[in-house]
Amino acid sequence: MSSTPKRLVGPSQLGTAASTLYTVPSSTKTVVRYIHVSNPTGGSVSLTMSIGADAAAVRIFDALAIAANSAQDFFCYHVLEAAEIIQGFASTASALVITIDGEERTP
Repeated sequence: MSSTPKRLVGPSQLGTAASTLYTVPSSTKTVVRYIHVSNPTGGSVSLTMSIGADAAAVRIFDALAIAANSAQDFFCYHVLEAAEIIQGFASTASALVITIDGEERTP
């Protein structure tokens, strides 16, 4: 199995509606290892992210407050199968900037 470390998303600003940030390519497994979210604005902004189409049952962050002028780093190990998606949005448009790193594994 070949493994390729890579930036999966961003840096990218989030909108206020759930949108797909990343889709696992066919015949591939992806391991999400790191999520970085920055808020360069003067007010707290909430982050919501899910693995799969956005719904309460699949959220990995549910209206998580990111403080003004700060950043949050999340070290994780989420394994996604081919065609699975990551969706995300913020409570304020163009306020949060997200970067996701991981590795894609192909047979």
